[in-house]
Amino acid sequence: QLNNNIPFKDPLVKDTLIDNELCSKLLWKQAHTYPLFHLLMEIDSYMFSCVNQTAVHEELEDETRRLCDVRPFLPVLKLVTRNCDPGEKLDSKIGVLIGKGLHEFDALQDPEVNDFRSKMRRISEEKIQSLVGLSWMDWLKHTYPPEQEPVVPENFQDKLYSGNLVVAVHFDNCQDVFSFQVSPNMNPIKLNELAIRKRLTIHGKEDEEIDPADYVLQVSGRLEYVFGDHPLIQFQYIHNCVMNRTLPQLTLVECCTIKKMCEQEMIAIEVAINRKSSNLPLPLPPKKTRATTVILLKIYPSWISSLKCNKNGSFHETFNKCFNGLLYQIVFLSSYFNCNLIVFFLKQLQALLQIWPKLLPREALELLDFNYPDQYVREYAVGCLKQMRLRDLEHDEELSQYLLQLVQVLKYEPFLDCALSRFLLERALANRRIGQMLFWHLRSEIHIPAVSVQFGLILEAYCRGSVAHMKVLAKQVEALNKMKTLNSLIKLNAMKQSKAKGKDAMHTCLKQNAYREALSDLQSPLNPSVILSELHVEKCKYMDSKMKPLWIVYNNKMFGGDLVGIIFKNGDDLRQDMLTLQILRLMDVLWKEAGLDLRILPYGCLATGDHSGLIEAVSGSETIADIQLNSSNVAAAAAFNKDALLNWLKEYNLGDDLDRATEEFTLSCAGYCVATYVLGIGDRHSDNIMVRKNGQLFHIDFGHILGNFKSKFGIKRERVPFILTYDFIHVIQQGKTGNTEKFGRFRQYCEEAYLILRKHGNLFITLFALMLTAGLPELTSVKDIQYLKDSLALGKSEEEALKQFKQKFDEALRESWTTKVNWMAHTVRKDYRS
Repeated sequence: QLNNNIPFKDPLVKDTLIDNELCSKLLWKQAHTYPLFHLLMEIDSYMFSCVNQTAVHEELEDETRRLCDVRPFLPVLKLVTRNCDPGEKLDSKIGVLIGKGLHEFDALQDPEVNDFRSKMRRISEEKIQSLVGLSWMDWLKHTYPPEQEPVVPENFQDKLYSGNLVVAVHFDNCQDVFSFQVSPNMNPIKLNELAIRKRLTIHGKEDEEIDPADYVLQVSGRLEYVFGDHPLIQFQYIHNCVMNRTLPQLTLVECCTIKKMCEQEMIAIEVAINRKSSNLPLPLPPKKTRATTVILLKIYPSWISSLKCNKNGSFHETFNKCFNGLLYQIVFLSSYFNCNLIVFFLKQLQALLQIWPKLLPREALELLDFNYPDQYVREYAVGCLKQMRLRDLEHDEELSQYLLQLVQVLKYEPFLDCALSRFLLERALANRRIGQMLFWHLRSEIHIPAVSVQFGLILEAYCRGSVAHMKVLAKQVEALNKMKTLNSLIKLNAMKQSKAKGKDAMHTCLKQNAYREALSDLQSPLNPSVILSELHVEKCKYMDSKMKPLWIVYNNKMFGGDLVGIIFKNGDDLRQDMLTLQILRLMDVLWKEAGLDLRILPYGCLATGDHSGLIEAVSGSETIADIQLNSSNVAAAAAFNKDALLNWLKEYNLGDDLDRATEEFTLSCAGYCVATYVLGIGDRHSDNIMVRKNGQLFHIDFGHILGNFKSKFGIKRERVPFILTYDFIHVIQQGKTGNTEKFGRFRQYCEEAYLILRKHGNLFITLFALMLTAGLPELTSVKDIQYLKDSLALGKSEEEALKQFKQKFDEALRESWTTKVNWMAHTVRKDYRS
């Protein structure tokens, strides 16, 4: 059976798990019996072809692919002479990868499409040409740019050992492991030198000269590297280890290993450059825009300052000089955010945009929403976004924070060829991590007719400019297809068999070569640094909810590391979760910029297709519901056991570790209290709040946001602004009822965090407004964003806003008993179902 539902009728091939090479050998063996066999060329001169899922003839050049992975449109293979035109093969591979055949673009015969393809292809070809001859270090910077923490909090010193950082360094291809206490401000090359010197001393080779620059530090078990001139504490992996009090494990890799990886990709690049390029039409002349367009724009303080009068003239005189002395009427209006508005005509706008200084990227995002359709305004905004490169850092961390919105506002662009499309493509081609994020944000909506062509063209351009990355992405697509098939089988059989039998059937399926190979040794779509190596089949399961999400578990290549888990959902729209987690990640950045680290844990979440996607499973954590249920013999009483959570933390944290765990809980609880209130996150039952063994609290499942709380029989089930129960307070006060100092500090954290977010209220409004085109069920119009304005008290003074938040805090504390009643009902239902 091929494709799980199409019978393969040819009696020659009965096993779809065999690969193309074995299939061709079987065919060749039978061909020996035919009279004209002697006229055939050597077997290597032929390959199979088929009609693939995008209705394009695909030549199956890779003979290691199994028939079940080829997934042809019809169960028919054709033996053909090997094609000497690699350009057509690339087109076919791109079509399969992006889920849309490139022949569909050709069939449109649209001049704008052809023009855009031509320009995007030119960008891609220029980029791929620039990679030729790249040094191995420059290639490493491009392919695996160091992941760095944008803001290092001041309190990180408290997590060190006598002011030092303890790090373990493994040596690649041998058993040597050394531990060092080093300054957190030491750079990687100095750590290389220390490790090499210690190894030479241990082996009695002190006189041997080895250049530390011939080695690179790799995060053990991950495709993540630590190199460059930045201090060790600034690297994200090391920073997270310090904050979580775990031992950073690094592997010293010889540069020849990196060179080999580089050379393999360079071969693929050279092949791509030498391909015959199809004759795309010449680009069209640029479109002319009507000169009578009227634009409505905010005036930002930086613009006003650039036009302020000099010593000898007034503001109006200076303004007039900008336009050759002509007098233009300026109309200023106050706006909700205390900015000003100006009305003027297009030619005047172009002149103004040339002299106005660039806005901060966070401010410029607003100019890309539906209120500003003019191409010159949007080009100005993109010019501001090009500053999105953190000071002295060689990566696009800030761009990744807003990439979700930037993909959505492509839908507002009046033309395919626009500054934003070019900007996103260029940044994606320059940074593979950005490239992977852009690929999945675009591909997850390729099924939507309104954007299918626009997004498909950008995907095509990215693939042409990053042919080496295509193999990695193809492996991810193949794995997701396998997960979707497995999920469908589980749903089909869920009503016919028990959970135990269903789990056994799942394990049997995962042990098949087709599934095991497809789901092993791939870079995680959630984070390309994470290697999903070997399946831990016995730990894999599916969950009880309606859509039967898969819980897939992998062994961790890092010594002593926790298992790596991902959750695959098929049938649920993850884009709202993805948006909420993005905002939580941004809140974390803003708090850290203000010197406040509230230990937020915005786990990975990625929509990969129509109502499907992946979620990161956080290791070493349990739900509040399970913690309470496991501590009580009676389900109805579990939710009211205020000691359950503190006792659970005591079980995993002894002595001083318990103090650290309660501090971790206090900080993270404060962060999520404020975040869930500001965002109006609902459905906060005890299975949607989790705690890690180190004390870190975090929320999951964001199906209800912006105040869309659940109700039953017209009565709201959630009557509190945020979750603050007495068992939480019991942990914060370390089990001491009179510990008002601890609780007072917790309250202070909450108030400080709220005021910090309020200062960036306009940014949050903008980010939600830019997502209006996504079609999220609870974000369909500007009215839905009103909740944010109210929760942040944007129309009030800071004093009034703080008073409002204090009232909400008291309300959450006073009404926490209603939360416990809801949790009791949830726990009883859960216990009954199990």
